[in-house]
Amino acid sequence: MPEPVTLQLLREWGVPDADGSKKSRGQVVVVGGSRRSPGAPLLSAEAAMRVGAGRVGIAVPSAIAPQLGPAMPEAGIYELPVGSDPVDDALRSGLESADAVLLGPGFDDPDATRAALHSVSDAEVGRLVLDAFALGILPSFDRDLLPDDLLINANEEEAELLLGHDLGDDRAADIVEIARHYRAVVHCFGTVATPDGRCWQAEPGGSGLGTAGSGDVLSGAITGFAALGMDAERAAVWGGWTHARAGDRLQERVGIGFLARDLMPELTAVVHES
Repeated sequence: MPEPVTLQLLREWGVPDADGSKKSRGQVVVVGGSRRSPGAPLLSAEAAMRVGAGRVGIAVPSAIAPQLGPAMPEAGIYELPVGSDPVDDALRSGLESADAVLLGPGFDDPDATRAALHSVSDAEVGRLVLDAFALGILPSFDRDLLPDDLLINANEEEAELLLGHDLGDDRAADIVEIARHYRAVVHCFGTVATPDGRCWQAEPGGSGLGTAGSGDVLSGAITGFAALGMDAERAAVWGGWTHARAGDRLQERVGIGFLARDLMPELTAVVHES
């Protein structure tokens, strides 16, 4: 049986001390984006900072890179290589110095996603979070090329793709199966599982979170906590909890119809009130 996630549990775990410089609060690099979805990595990057990460970089295709600097002046902007070309020195340095790298938000092409994942796996990335389109190629990607410290943020459809069958009545057992198969900490709709079979269950949040970009905010929050130095399972639990409670706060105040970017200040409020 999964352990229920409660406010008391989170307070016992705590969050890393936010004192110190931006360098001491963790660095995130978000890898993703496309012409159709240039804003997705922006949502993830801002969410990472809103939960406490000190610095963020965004690596995107060169066609959209010039747009992102003005859209998020707090972020460093990198250009992804074309096809199978290696990453340039600037991006490699950013990836290797990052405390957590998120790959997936905004990608919409399997070949481009696979190429980006190969490029990232060639760098010395310590902690990698996979989300969105990256999960579509994961079953056919060599797990041994990826970092040992791997997190997966899956929605229900993506979880079924990773399982190879529909989710059953025992949701926790299914998520544990994914965690064991991919040797990763897995978050799916409030359920968090580890490869050794530990599991937690939080309330996933209200229906207002069913809005475009909400998943990008969630993956960014998880990555932000991961960059702060939390154990992977705690980062996933904290990220899922914070995203869900941020949605609850908005839904209680304004009702259904808020935008994913409206969640941003609520993330910070939830962290400081927890």
